Amino acid sequence: MGELEGRIALITGASRGIGKAIAQRLAAEGAAVVLSASRRGAHGDLAGTLDEAVQSITAAGGRAAGETANLVSDEERGDLVARAESHFGPLDILINNAAMARWSLPSATSLRDRRKMMEVNLHAPVDLAQQALSGMRERGRGWILNLSSESARQPPVPYRDGAEAVHPIVAYGASKAALERYTEGLAHEVAADGVRVNALAPIAIVLTQEAARFAGDIAVRHPDMAEPVEVLVEAALALVSGNHVGRVALSRRFLHESCRPVRSLDGARVLGDGRMPVDLARAVE
Repeated sequence: MGELEGRIALITGASRGIGKAIAQRLAAEGAAVVLSASRRGAHGDLAGTLDEAVQSITAAGGRAAGETANLVSDEERGDLVARAESHFGPLDILINNAAMARWSLPSATSLRDRRKMMEVNLHAPVDLAQQALSGMRERGRGWILNLSSESARQPPVPYRDGAEAVHPIVAYGASKAALERYTEGLAHEVAADGVRVNALAPIAIVLTQEAARFAGDIAVRHPDMAEPVEVLVEAALALVSGNHVGRVALSRRFLHESCRPVRSLDGARVLGDGRMPVDLARAVE
């Protein structure tokens, strides 16, 4: 029996990277997973599609299905939970992983880009949580996890990697700061109903294959600013299987505090703990 045997989860932004890895880990623990992405087809030069992610889980013996939704659109996301529940039944777990980033100086970030980031990074998680909550409250059980970012907080001066690595992510960080505040407030509202709501962020960079393309050089200079994807995934699993309320957790610190080992995405091997180093030659897709 896995930690999530019999439970049903929806993970957004799950065709590749962090979302796909979380879906693989949850499926390995017995959950039936519904993966969501903006489309089923190829993502430009980025490896992985929604169908390929679903197939990789089913090929490993898991239960998985896919649903498309462009989270910028309130119409497309408006029935996403209902569509997800049509596959395996009512949701026990909602993981809001999908995010949109537009890099520009805070003095120059356009209204169009700000609106898109707020739609995907704040309004979509709020909408999906509200869609899932009625059923979770009725059943007296549920877990909602919102993926955040260390960019929600202004780093101390002098900046470790220079101003050019800090200023362009301010608007993105602001959307994640709003998500964290919403997470904490919602968590305390629904805790008495048996629904556990938390947020999770990496210490800085989760070195997926995609992230390695734009942040690999930072990880080389500052390896303590990066973490293997398995570290974040293990912390996510702990937060959607435990009894935590209103945590805004940093993945490495959370795993270290809870003395939880980090396992491979198939759950078969213990790889280390919260201090597990980054292997720059092995970026997880």
